[in-house]
Amino acid sequence: MPTVWEQVTANAKLISLPEVYLRLKQLLDQPDFSMADVASIIGQDAALTTRLLRLVNSSYFGLPDKIETVDRAVSLLGTRQVHDLALATSIAYTFSENFSNVMGVPAFWRKSMFRGLVSRSLANNVDGLDSERVFIAGLLSDIGHLVMYQTVPELCQKAEVTAEKTQQPLYVAERELIGIDYARVGGILMRQWQLPGSLREPTECHVEPRRAQAFPKETYLIHLASLLVEAADTGQEFGTGVLNPQAESWEITGLNQQQCLSVQSECAAEADEVVHFFLPEPRVAKG
Repeated sequence: MPTVWEQVTANAKLISLPEVYLRLKQLLDQPDFSMADVASIIGQDAALTTRLLRLVNSSYFGLPDKIETVDRAVSLLGTRQVHDLALATSIAYTFSENFSNVMGVPAFWRKSMFRGLVSRSLANNVDGLDSERVFIAGLLSDIGHLVMYQTVPELCQKAEVTAEKTQQPLYVAERELIGIDYARVGGILMRQWQLPGSLREPTECHVEPRRAQAFPKETYLIHLASLLVEAADTGQEFGTGVLNPQAESWEITGLNQQQCLSVQSECAAEADEVVHFFLPEPRVAKG
């Protein structure tokens, strides 16, 4: 009989992204692609086109004029940002159909959006970082829980209760009860999807940012953002107990606690405004 760890990882390895995203990624991996090729692939999928244009025209970007075509969106944002937005919305779409009843879709993505926005705002205060890539890294840093709640929802709930009761980090309780934690599962997904290290390493290592090797600044930023969002979500105080960042976070990022708290309050309302642009359209039952 497979162990819980084997059940979770096996389930993760069965999850694939939509074909349209895979075609887009394959194109962008080629050295001679054109903007027109990118727009053409996106334009062939009505759902992805709709999601991308909804996001581009949302308050997240705050553009003065409405963007009505994929060609315009691609030329304005650039291929890297289009890729990242297509990836994020594809992941939301992929998991929307098999979402665990234990974990609600809007609540999960609202918290993820909050984390992404906090990550982006923090990155704007750190030299040498792509704040939009950091936004996606923050947004996706909890995707391991999507797999875990589909596979072992009762154990995930038990881990949450245990973590709160014992005042230990959630990932520690998950390792003890399940044998694996959500950050590791997220890393497995990203390796399987062959995503760049600037997304994978912060996802896999943000709970223990000292493990980061190639992208330490990004990883420590996601570490800070995760603690800030958890503090806001639970009403606890950032910087105390299990919400106390690793000591070297300040040295590596150049940030301070007051900057973090300012960003936390600024991004909470913005997450409420933007998240509905990100969620998949609800399916209408036929009959």
